[in-house]
Amino acid sequence: MMLRQETRRRARALQLLYALDGAGAAAVADAAAGLARLTGPEPGVTDEARELAEAVLAHREELDRQVSSAADNWRIERVAIIERNILRIGIHELMVGVLPAKVVIDESLWLAHRFAGPKAPPFINGVLDRVARDLGRL
Repeated sequence: MMLRQETRRRARALQLLYALDGAGAAAVADAAAGLARLTGPEPGVTDEARELAEAVLAHREELDRQVSSAADNWRIERVAIIERNILRIGIHELMVGVLPAKVVIDESLWLAHRFAGPKAPPFINGVLDRVARDLGRL
C-alpha cells in the first residue's frame, strides 16, 4: 500500500520530533540528515516534514498547553514521547485550520496505530476531539 505524501510527511515529522525530543538530536537539520540516511531520499517529503517539525517546535509551548488542558489529569511530561508529538502535530494542524478536523484526527490516529502503543489511539482521539471542539473546528 502506497501512502499519500501528506501521510508520509507527518510520519517523517513525527520521527524528527522524536529524535529531537527523545534521542537527543541537536537540531532539526541534524535529525533530518540522519533520518534521510535511514529512510532513503524522498524528495519533497523530507523538506515538508522538516518544515512541519520546525513549525511544531516553534509553537511547542502553546501546543503543550492545549494538550495539558484537554487531557484531564495528565501533565505533558507524563505523556509518552511518541504520543506527545503526535498530539503536537495534530493540534498544530487543527490550529492552522487548512485541513478538516476529521482528517487531522484520522491522520493522527493512523500515526498512533503505527508508532504508539495500543492505549494511545483512544487517548489521542479524545484529546484531539476536545481540542477541535474547543477551537470550534468540530
